[in-house]
Amino acid sequence: MSNNQIVAKRKAQLRLRLLVILLASLPLLVAVIWVVWMVRDLITEMQKNQVVAVQSIVLQARKDELKHFVQAGSKVMAHYCAPENGAIKLSREGKELLRHMDFGDLTDDNYFFVYTMDGVNVMHPRLPQIEGKSLWDFKDASGNFIIQTLLTHARSGDHFVDYVWHRPSTGQIEDKLGYVEYVPECDLMIGTGLYLDYMKEVKTFIEKQTDQTIQRTRDRIVLIALASLFVVAAGGLTLNIHEQRVANQKLRRMAQQVVESQEAERTRVARDLHDGVSQWLAATKFTFETARLQLQKGHAEKSGQTLASGVEKLQEVMRYVREISHQLRSAMLDDAGLGPTIEQEGREFGERTGIDVQVRIGNIPALQKDVESDLYRTFQEATRNIEKHAGASHVDVSIDTDKAGLWMRITDNGTGAPHATGRLKNGIGLLNMRERIERHEGEFEFHSEPGVTRITAFIPHKYL
Repeated sequence: MSNNQIVAKRKAQLRLRLLVILLASLPLLVAVIWVVWMVRDLITEMQKNQVVAVQSIVLQARKDELKHFVQAGSKVMAHYCAPENGAIKLSREGKELLRHMDFGDLTDDNYFFVYTMDGVNVMHPRLPQIEGKSLWDFKDASGNFIIQTLLTHARSGDHFVDYVWHRPSTGQIEDKLGYVEYVPECDLMIGTGLYLDYMKEVKTFIEKQTDQTIQRTRDRIVLIALASLFVVAAGGLTLNIHEQRVANQKLRRMAQQVVESQEAERTRVARDLHDGVSQWLAATKFTFETARLQLQKGHAEKSGQTLASGVEKLQEVMRYVREISHQLRSAMLDDAGLGPTIEQEGREFGERTGIDVQVRIGNIPALQKDVESDLYRTFQEATRNIEKHAGASHVDVSIDTDKAGLWMRITDNGTGAPHATGRLKNGIGLLNMRERIERHEGEFEFHSEPGVTRITAFIPHKYL
């Protein structure tokens, strides 16, 4: 089984445990969702009823205010109306007094207006340009005759009128509730009105309060549900902890067997390459050299150059084969141990790549073969990633021991993992290194930023 398969198996086991917990928690989640939904519906219904009730009360209060305001204005008009040129007219003093009789919070929007019974505007404090003009045929966007409607309601005694009008404070056409009254002493109509946005404000306020109530109730229910889910999850994890420990032990043994089988195979391939292919190529080289000497008697120069080139190519092939053999399994690791092997590998890595490599080896005891092999493979993987991805000019390698165990640190000054590609970016190389270290109950840490990338591997003393 490969490392990827081992990791996949661990993920599958984790998914299975999560599925068990989810199935145990599902009835509770369904109940919580149902309760939250029912509470929300109940509060929303209460909100609608409250909006209707409050709006009705507020509307009646505003109607009463409008009625009182217009009645006060009509008394003022009756007092200031007098005969003039055979007709009863509102005096200038009366007009100015009504013009300044603002009321309410928004005085720009709350004012009196006066019209003759044939639709001529007598006084309008916000639109003085229409005074003296007939608005009998004035229509709104829907084609309704606004002034005619107001006059009709004033004559009939049906004082309240819903219509649309220009709002001074916003400059927009808005809905308005008006109250109009006929003043017989002057033969004029007086009226005022309130824009209906306050009803929207009442509704918005109630909805905001209701939403806050829903939010608080939902938060409390969710808190209780989370606490219950935590209890369920803790119980499920407690029941599975023994099984998980057994599974982890089996997984570690399996991983160890995988690594050991890989090492055995690599050792075999290395031996075959070294003892078989390398010797065969050496014999071929000597054969070509003999042929070159023989051919010198004929076409010496041309044949010699051709054969010399062939020999050089074979030498390159031999060097490549030896490098592959060395990467698969270093014979020096079995003969000299980890420290000298890392030093030699570091020198060869620096010579091959042109990177400045500093290797510091402390007091390393004799290591178990599998620990020694895993540390060596970790070093190989790290240097391979540095060569391919880091773009570094300096690499520092240190191996030492303390009371806790053995530490291996590999640091480079490259571009860091965010700019890497291939094995490092996809995590395969890091996964292999981590798996090798953690199977000995060790710790593996990877830190990377532009200019500094550090790999730290720790093996506890009991595995040395």
